Amino acid sequence: MQSDIALGIAGGIMAMALGAVGSGLGTGAAASAAIGAWKRCYAQGKQAPFILLSYVGAPITQTLYGMILMFTIKDVAKSPDLIPGSGLAMLLMGAFAGLSLGVSAWLQGRAGAAAADAHGETGSGLSNNLSALGIIETVAIFTMVFTLIASGEMKADKTAAGDLPEAPVATAVAE
Repeated sequence: MQSDIALGIAGGIMAMALGAVGSGLGTGAAASAAIGAWKRCYAQGKQAPFILLSYVGAPITQTLYGMILMFTIKDVAKSPDLIPGSGLAMLLMGAFAGLSLGVSAWLQGRAGAAAADAHGETGSGLSNNLSALGIIETVAIFTMVFTLIASGEMKADKTAAGDLPEAPVATAVAE
């Protein structure tokens, strides 16, 4: 049972950490492009659009989703209702969820980099660009929600058939 708890906690940490790695890669890519776009604006004597920071910050939410998963998986792992032997399942769940979050953040940052470059040059396209980033964000949101649902399945069902009270037996009324 202690190993199940340890594996579950490790899975939760992996979900957060891999999401954070992707956020770092994604924000780094988008920030580099935003800085380049600002440099071009300064060189042309144009005002640098502050809104480019919205593209830079978009991938950071995957770290938050990973943190939510970390705390939830940790709580499930420490639950007295934990299904024995489910530690490995929680470890794998956290690892794959974290990988999904990380890849989503990384690719969202790459798309944010293209958006920052285009917006810096044209001064337009904010709603289209943010819509594209939002679609990528949806992958991370789905990952978080489905992992939260799956983590609840690691607890034993308290209403198992043996725990239910017996139903009263119906008897026919004889005339």
